[in-house]
Amino acid sequence: MTQADKNVVLHVADVSKSFGGLQALSDIDLEVEEGKTHAIIGPNGAGKSTLLNVIVGRLAPSRGAVVFDGKVLTGKKPYQINQLGVARVFQTPEIFPDLSVLQNVMVPAFAKRDGAFRVNIARALDFEDGIEAEAEEILRDVDLFERRHSHAGALSRGDKRRMELAMCLIQHPRLLLLDEPTAGMSRHDTNTTIELLKKIKARGMTKVIIEHDMHVVFSLADRISVLSGGRIIAEGTPDEVRGSEKVQEAYLGGAHRLEAVE
Repeated sequence: MTQADKNVVLHVADVSKSFGGLQALSDIDLEVEEGKTHAIIGPNGAGKSTLLNVIVGRLAPSRGAVVFDGKVLTGKKPYQINQLGVARVFQTPEIFPDLSVLQNVMVPAFAKRDGAFRVNIARALDFEDGIEAEAEEILRDVDLFERRHSHAGALSRGDKRRMELAMCLIQHPRLLLLDEPTAGMSRHDTNTTIELLKKIKARGMTKVIIEHDMHVVFSLADRISVLSGGRIIAEGTPDEVRGSEKVQEAYLGGAHRLEAVE
């Protein structure tokens, strides 16, 4: 099956990344199909966040290229990659804590419209062009409308995550990258986030998720890539990955099983 047949929207092509004598990524070849949720799992230090940083332009690969929607991303700045339709939810929420929830969601919309994220905050808070109304609608979608005038810094970790997700959604990305979106959440907040991400998937948005919580991975992923030592050691459907002895050994040291999630 060719790349066109699979409708691949993101292709990480033979990417390696070294830091001095440390080889963080080796010969990574990854294809993400449009409209799918592709999870990347692996033990701490496997290279997952490094891979995401290469995709979004925060790190330059030592070798290889990243192609999104037929366009080479390698060499572009993060804001340029965002302009092409790629948004990212970070492992630690990146927000404006002194602004309201509504204002936080509005700022990226102005930045995306103006062509860079060096946005004038004061201008972004000048409600115009229907951005306020759109931000409010998105906050309804993520169940934060009632808190839209609250100080963003006062939100719980789960609510900050949902707000950051809203900050991405207002940019109308074609590809959404999520780095441990449920890290530090309670089980209730985790389940709420899973349902929210399922709702986003129903809209056809492509997602790449790095996640340690297997409940989240098996609830959301269409396909899973397993990183270990900077290399992809296995890839397949959730059932294929769950049943792989190689994955069990590399990911959990053989001590536990990747259990099914109903």
